[in-house]
Amino acid sequence: MKGPGDPPEGTPEGAPGGGEEEYRSVVFDESFVRAARLQEFSARERMDDHAPAVRTRHAWARVSASRQVLLLVILIALAFGTAVYMGLRHPYKDARPPAAEALRTMLVPLAPHDAVPGAGTARDLFDHSPAAQFRDGVEGINLPAARRTQNFSESLVMAALATAKEYTVKSALDPHALTGGAQRNVRLLLAPSQLDQFDRSFAHPADDGRDAATGWIIRFDPAQVTLADRLIRTQGTFTVTEASPAALEVVADHTFVYALRAAKGQPQDVSLFTVRRTVHFRFDRDDLQEHHVQLLQSSVQAGPASCSADDALYLRPLLAGQRASADGPADTDPYASGTGTGAEGPSAGLCGTLAPGAQPSPPAKH
Repeated sequence: MKGPGDPPEGTPEGAPGGGEEEYRSVVFDESFVRAARLQEFSARERMDDHAPAVRTRHAWARVSASRQVLLLVILIALAFGTAVYMGLRHPYKDARPPAAEALRTMLVPLAPHDAVPGAGTARDLFDHSPAAQFRDGVEGINLPAARRTQNFSESLVMAALATAKEYTVKSALDPHALTGGAQRNVRLLLAPSQLDQFDRSFAHPADDGRDAATGWIIRFDPAQVTLADRLIRTQGTFTVTEASPAALEVVADHTFVYALRAAKGQPQDVSLFTVRRTVHFRFDRDDLQEHHVQLLQSSVQAGPASCSADDALYLRPLLAGQRASADGPADTDPYASGTGTGAEGPSAGLCGTLAPGAQPSPPAKH
């Protein structure tokens, strides 16, 4: 009998040991079959005679679905974070101007030719003075139309003008500040880098072009002068320019007219005291965001006053019936070293003459 592995017709001729020997070289063992990578052809590949026998599987296809989702979420998060960062990062961040400069001040008293005219009421003087057409208080502090500049939007320009107006009102119209009271409301508006100079100007005032308290705030000595009328006649303008791609500058040029009388003794006539003040403000983008302001320069012309008046801490007005002292300005030494023109500094010794037309003509007494 034939063995169970032999074909029924017997072993083919010419193949010793059967046909197994002839195909032994092409028979794959079990381990080879298990290690082989199977690849199914696509329909297009099966239709194309020239398609490659094996289609390469990309690395992304070998990644599990959960890992694909995780990688996709990470990429979206990175893209979103980059977009947010670029949106918040301002293109002018590296172009910020240096820290605020020290305020430069100039105080010029205006001496009258004759005795200071007076009247019983402030209205009598206002109606017979150049301030008759001025507005009362804040009504005279008007802002121009805000227009965008090359690097600042209309809203930022408006913010600079509004802050300059707020400083003007608090430093020249607030009765508490005018009569030597607390200056905290003004101080809060200043850039932090100018606070030391501001505090020094009140603690150790000097008419040296840097440390005059009256360069920051218009103020009178409450022991000598009182406001005869809380309404102050005001007129002036604001102008705004772009100083650099990172800073705006605002110039406030205003005239303030105060009705004053002596703080002591019997009631006396009222007199007018006029202050022309020009302030140069600077605003960088941080100032606009934090509602701060930098003062670059403050120029004050005030009268009637004596040339010899010490007005670093308080303005010293001449009141009704008073005359300017015969003392002229302080001596100026052209041989003295330093950059100042006066004996003490840039503004020391400066004095002017108050034009007769700037004084009110008192009403006729019946």
